[in-house]
Amino acid sequence: MTTATTPTDQTRALLLREHEIEVQPAAVPSPGPHQVLVEVAAVGICGSDVHYFEHGRIADFVVREPLVLGHEASGTIRALGAEVTDRTVGQRVAMEPQETCGRCKQCLAGRYNLCPDVVFFATPPVDGAFAQYVVLDSVRAHPVPDSLSDEAAALIEPLSVAVWAARKAAIEPGDRVLVTGAGPVGLLCADVARARGAAWVGVSDTNDHRLQVARERGASQTANVASAPLAEQVEPVDVILECSGATPAVQSAFQVAAPAARIVMVGMGASDMELPVATIQVKELVVTGVFRYANCYPAAIALAASGAIDLDGLVTGGFGLEQVTEALTASKTDPHSLKPVVYPGRARV
Repeated sequence: MTTATTPTDQTRALLLREHEIEVQPAAVPSPGPHQVLVEVAAVGICGSDVHYFEHGRIADFVVREPLVLGHEASGTIRALGAEVTDRTVGQRVAMEPQETCGRCKQCLAGRYNLCPDVVFFATPPVDGAFAQYVVLDSVRAHPVPDSLSDEAAALIEPLSVAVWAARKAAIEPGDRVLVTGAGPVGLLCADVARARGAAWVGVSDTNDHRLQVARERGASQTANVASAPLAEQVEPVDVILECSGATPAVQSAFQVAAPAARIVMVGMGASDMELPVATIQVKELVVTGVFRYANCYPAAIALAASGAIDLDGLVTGGFGLEQVTEALTASKTDPHSLKPVVYPGRARV
């Protein structure tokens, strides 16, 4: 293993049970032959982190033992596994928080996000990045230019979700695109749609502040669906990126879908949600979902580095490792909170 002053101990924030986080000492993990050791610089708070904190589970993924949350992460490589030749100690990287088998049908087809053996940060029982050091496969440690901040490098992860959604929707120049849900992923989906040449990008939500942010980031139109039905505010669209997961938002989206529109389900909705099958048939709508992403980090890094998409502008607060609970509850205490960021190398900010 090639190393430069390899650390021997660290601290990390563990979710012990619902609503209870504790910072504890831990050994620094050793990278395997194809892995790198990364000193974590910044970690964005995702809705899934909040959900595990509040409920202890998401669908069939249940927190049964102490778990380190956090999967939107950046950092600096501090040590290399014995067989790593494509990375160097000292490189700043955006961490793609998943490891796959590389051999199954899905992996070989380029859909490694659907690998049945995928291992993903902060998905029970796999620990995430609210820690000073983590290890991951070297090919998932994507080098970033110095022009990207640590925070922006961490947010390459949700930007990759938006890139994947846009690819699934096959957004083309001239398309009319509607994004339902103005959270961080929804805002990034709107950004990517514009970057792909959409002629019109609308954003809907029930939060006026988030809709204002969408307008400031370049949305063609915003619609507060708490004040009037979506169909009364928006003309038919070619593409819908549904980012809220809320049943009313999903159902209203079908009402504004133009014939042959493409609808991509990005937000995680209820498993028993009903879809308007007759409308899908009569309009010949194409409806699909997304599950994380595959092969998107290089494109996301290029988009951010080019200045086409502002990631730093989404950050609304910084927290040290001892303040993880505050970070996870920021959206409840601050109605303007969008993307809190945790800095594991600091106790407090």
